Amino acid sequence: MKFEPGDIVSARTLESVTGEPIKRPDPHRLIHLQFRRFVDCPICNTHIGELRKRAREIEGAGIKEVIVFHSSAKSIRSYQKDVPFVLVGDPKKALYKEFGVETSLGFMTLKALAAGMRGMAHGHFGLRFSGGPLGLPGDFLIAPSGQIKAVKYGTHAYDQWSVDELILRTQVSSLRHGCATTIIVRASSRIKARARDRLSGSSAARLSSRIKTSVRCRIARAM
Repeated sequence: MKFEPGDIVSARTLESVTGEPIKRPDPHRLIHLQFRRFVDCPICNTHIGELRKRAREIEGAGIKEVIVFHSSAKSIRSYQKDVPFVLVGDPKKALYKEFGVETSLGFMTLKALAAGMRGMAHGHFGLRFSGGPLGLPGDFLIAPSGQIKAVKYGTHAYDQWSVDELILRTQVSSLRHGCATTIIVRASSRIKARARDRLSGSSAARLSSRIKTSVRCRIARAM
């Protein structure tokens, strides 16, 4: 099953490679849940290097970065020692199956090969192909409500959101939420004004509350 924007993910607590419980969704922040390949993949580590350089920007945008590898927690701990993000091991690929992140014989393209060469030049190369070498990446932006705000299923091994694209999608999501809140407040004010002219105070308040809820639900579905 592949997810689409607007879908809702089930609430679940994941475990990081350090044993920390990770709530999904996070009640306070957007989660960028990204699926990578095996932990010492030079292609993946090229991308993670870019994320590491801009970790403060990602944090400042209100994003909780959660990176999943189809490697064991032990191998991830031994290899990824200075990554300032939450790392999750999924050697049985249960999360990959849940989110529909797949493999492909076409995982290697010129762009992926170039990224792999850059990764190897920085010392990222290993033979622990846990889960196989054919994996594709996946990106999911998950709101505190559990709603998926944006999705990307990679078509090759280096096909993922850049940091700029991630932050832009976060800003768009926040803008939509802000617009929805403004619409609800303005609609509620107009409803109250009209209701006061026709109904008693308590009846007007009840009617306003019911219509506000209806407007909020319709906006949520549209987003």
